[in-house]
Amino acid sequence: MKIPKHVAVIMDGNGRWAQSRSLPRVAGHYEGVKRAEELVYTCMEYGISYLTLYAFSTENWKRPKEEVRALFSLFESYMKSKREEFIEHQISVNFIGRRDRLPKSLVKIMQETETITQNLNKIKVYIAIDYGGRDEILRAVNKILKSGAKEVDEISFSSFLDLCNVPDPDILIRTAGEKRLSNFLLWNLAYTELYFTDVYWPDFTKEEFLRALEDYAKRKRKFGALT
Repeated sequence: MKIPKHVAVIMDGNGRWAQSRSLPRVAGHYEGVKRAEELVYTCMEYGISYLTLYAFSTENWKRPKEEVRALFSLFESYMKSKREEFIEHQISVNFIGRRDRLPKSLVKIMQETETITQNLNKIKVYIAIDYGGRDEILRAVNKILKSGAKEVDEISFSSFLDLCNVPDPDILIRTAGEKRLSNFLLWNLAYTELYFTDVYWPDFTKEEFLRALEDYAKRKRKFGALT
């Protein structure tokens, strides 16, 4: 089976999954973390080198403050508890997006996690927190202006993006029935294959992921050329 090198995922439907079970929305996020961890190991099993997960968007600040605080607390506790596991299984964990609006305690843990896992190479996992595609492009433009560059091409522009030196995703998976990009990796997804499923993220098991890989394997990628 043709295996993608880079998989990107919009992990949607945690709150709706919880509400359908008369649980608080945060319960869906806790269950969603389990699926994310399972996905990392499945990617490793199938030789996928890069995985990018959309965890918290620039628009998610509009959600109730209690839910946002619970999410950040979940991020912190999870990163603290899994460091030794990351090292043992050679998982490099990185973060993309803004950091100036995040809690300082969370930023500290993010930086520490990146530092201790930076030389691990079984899989590179990128977690998007306070990330927005338009915001990323604007940040890149401002970096270019500060650098003094008067002209850029696609390659040089890409070097100012959050996923610089990372191949573009081969497939984007979005769960929970929504069929839009929601401001995710707008530059990088130019020729990415899109896969949508009605399954809520907490129900997106290994079997569901393999269905997505099988669908991807059947596609012919032409990148604007002829087959």
